Amino acid sequence: MAMALLRFHQENKLPSAPVCFEATENITVLAAARAAGALVESPCNGTGTCGKCKVRIPAALTAIRPLAGCHHSLTPAEVKEGIFLGCMTEIQANTAADTVIDIVLLERQDKTAVQILSQGHHLDVALDPVIRKQYMPAVNQTAVLAGKSILGTEPGNSVRVAHGLVVDIGTTTLVAALFDLTTGRELATASALNPQSLHAQDVLSRIKMGATAEGLSTLHHDIIAAINAMLDGLLQDTGLTQHTLYEVVFSGNTCMLHLALKTDPASLGKYPYIPVLWGDSCHQAADLGLHTAPFAQLYLPPVMSAYVGADITAGMLAADLANLKGTTLFVDIGTNGEMALADNGRLSVTSTAAGPAFEGMNIACGMRAAPGAIEKFKIEHDGSAAIKTIAGRPAVGICGSGLLDIVGELVRTKLINKTGKFAGAENNLAHPLQRQLKKENGKTIFAIHPSVYLSQKDIRQVQLAKGAIRAGIECLLAASGLSAAGVDRVFIAGSFGFHLNADSLINIGMLPEAFKGKIDFLGNTAKTGGQALLLNRDSRKKAAVLVKQAKVLELATYSDFDKTFVNCLNF
Repeated sequence: MAMALLRFHQENKLPSAPVCFEATENITVLAAARAAGALVESPCNGTGTCGKCKVRIPAALTAIRPLAGCHHSLTPAEVKEGIFLGCMTEIQANTAADTVIDIVLLERQDKTAVQILSQGHHLDVALDPVIRKQYMPAVNQTAVLAGKSILGTEPGNSVRVAHGLVVDIGTTTLVAALFDLTTGRELATASALNPQSLHAQDVLSRIKMGATAEGLSTLHHDIIAAINAMLDGLLQDTGLTQHTLYEVVFSGNTCMLHLALKTDPASLGKYPYIPVLWGDSCHQAADLGLHTAPFAQLYLPPVMSAYVGADITAGMLAADLANLKGTTLFVDIGTNGEMALADNGRLSVTSTAAGPAFEGMNIACGMRAAPGAIEKFKIEHDGSAAIKTIAGRPAVGICGSGLLDIVGELVRTKLINKTGKFAGAENNLAHPLQRQLKKENGKTIFAIHPSVYLSQKDIRQVQLAKGAIRAGIECLLAASGLSAAGVDRVFIAGSFGFHLNADSLINIGMLPEAFKGKIDFLGNTAKTGGQALLLNRDSRKKAAVLVKQAKVLELATYSDFDKTFVNCLNF
């Protein structure tokens, strides 16, 4: 039987030894690469929508069959260069004779040096951790306690040494912070991309993948390996050992907690959307393979629903929502639009699927917040465009904050009309930047840089994402009998949210005009709320009370959501 030998090479690493795979039946390049152990990023998990799994196949071979849609996110120059989408290109194994195919895995420019926010607004708490130590002179040992329970013992007197870790497990990013439990001081912080996004970008696709035994094993292994890598780096930087790390707090959405604890998330994706893990619970860190003291414990903060997780619990705690006078809206903007409303202590929460557009995914020139990404864009009074890229590098793509700035400014200057269409010459628009509206493959684009542009499809992705968040806000307010004008303050949380421009959020209609002048950016409250939970035992009691008090609005079963969502799509 004929077969095809695939040899995978990493771009810029030739002529290193390739990773090989023998295809004895038809298979996509992406599936073959994964089977061979070659790492290929595919945020849409091989559905052909993200356009990120680009490969170069130097020789045109009859054994290659591009599937429908293979070239939809490729430029004509890329197609001419022999670039294909791995998930949409099939290897025909049963050719007349054995075939050797060399495939180059293209290096993404946003794979390293990604900007990830590790700090945020925090709640001042007294130092009173759950973990404490007690020296027993009779046996010359020190007991490590969690409350009244003894976790383990150590030889000698070590009461002055105790450490804890907070991990914010975001859908896209990870942040880990190491603390001294005897002083409350933050010793070091590390951040990384969540490796699960290589397989599935958003929560829904991760639930689907994690619902299989193989998928759950992969997603669990990847997240624990990434956390351990960050932890090892923190310990090395501080000169500490894992034997003095007694507690870890995981702050993340409900799905991320399930995957981190290797718990089947399938119930999160189907009615009635009931989590297996509700949090406010302790687990053995060693059972997960975490690099901690052998008897260390892992604490999961309480979650409110399948789609409002511990990250929002931590954020509500950090922002002290329950104790604020007036009406406060708290929104964590990311792949999930999670939000909480506090009306003089009366709490309600909801979540809406914004999708990966804000992370630069499903966008033609989208990328993460790495050097060369356009992060700010403003159209000046003279009609010229002012562009700021991360690290001042030449523009190579657009990250989430830049995307919202670009769309917001084009909407403001009427280069994009209220329905989301580019306004060309047929609209009698006289604007200096109209000359940057060009045709690419018969479709209108807005050219920003020689290799960076905004497409009509990109605008639709922004409309879907912002429409989902705006609809969630409108439904949450309506269900509480409130209006946008009655909101006193708006808190935007999350690593992504911190880099946003308040005017852009209003220009595109993600936030109503009534919020103008009321918006504050709090940063990574999932991490700072987790810090309060690590350093103060009463914070855990407060978090549990918050969760019990909060009313959960499930938009999946909310009668007016679909109608509201459609109404929120226009700019």
